[in-house]
Amino acid sequence: MSPRLDASHTQNATSTSPPEQLDPIEQLEHIEQDQRDDLLAGLPEIPPYDEVGAVDARALSKTLFARLESLEEGTHAYSYVRNTLVELNLALVKFAAARFRSRSEPMEDIIQVGTIGLIKAIDRFELSRGVEFPTFAMPTIIGEIKRFFRDTSWSVRVPRRLQELRLDLAKAGDELAQKLDRAPTVAELAERLKLTKDEVVEGMAASNAYTASSLDAQPEEDDAEGALADRIGYEDHGIEGIEYVESLKPLIADLPARDRQILSLRFVAGMTQSEIGDELGISQMHVSRLLSRTLVRLRKGLTVED
Repeated sequence: MSPRLDASHTQNATSTSPPEQLDPIEQLEHIEQDQRDDLLAGLPEIPPYDEVGAVDARALSKTLFARLESLEEGTHAYSYVRNTLVELNLALVKFAAARFRSRSEPMEDIIQVGTIGLIKAIDRFELSRGVEFPTFAMPTIIGEIKRFFRDTSWSVRVPRRLQELRLDLAKAGDELAQKLDRAPTVAELAERLKLTKDEVVEGMAASNAYTASSLDAQPEEDDAEGALADRIGYEDHGIEGIEYVESLKPLIADLPARDRQILSLRFVAGMTQSEIGDELGISQMHVSRLLSRTLVRLRKGLTVED
């Protein structure tokens, strides 16, 4: 059984295609017997599509294209012949899709997009041009697949102008690198592409949006730094304390010398109230009262609105 095409994609390729029954065999069943006989008259017998070789597919396609030109678009007969052409030439899509097997997108999606290009090529092909259909269809199929990657492969959506600029910069960069035996400068790229330096820089910045690196990605062998997640900044809760320290400095400066000394011994030296009392020759209770009074004064000074 030959594979069936996705109905939505066939409809997108042309507005005249009937939305139902894309399988040629099923479409043929809906044609009246006399119409069916007229349609098949003069056509060679078509074996299962997966058994048709490239040479036979090319010969059958010529016959079907000639018959397609004589049929009225939108009829069951037209749809049958058109979809038979699609089935016969799916090998072209698979051949083109194989060039992109290294991409992360599923191969089924690539083949489906390439099939849209095949349908567009069938709708535009004319036997009178004297060109073989595979030669005519391959650029359209590959172009449709490349357009799919261009529109969906970016990690961050950027304008089409910048997407195309990225490709131009990559091509010009490779050519200049071979010519100069070094990486080209922004000015050299701008001169080569007849752009301003700002436009080149903008294109380079946009290129960073093409792929996104995993935070857990391991560094290169010659990279001394760790994974990207290890290099990302973190929230430093001590920053909030800096604001309080700066606000306290003038308040502490206005305190009596003994109160400043008690604060220093308690919060800088880390001494207990008893140790501070022994150091200053006063009782631990006295130290506690002085320290509490000082802290209340500082707290009020911080909360007073300017």
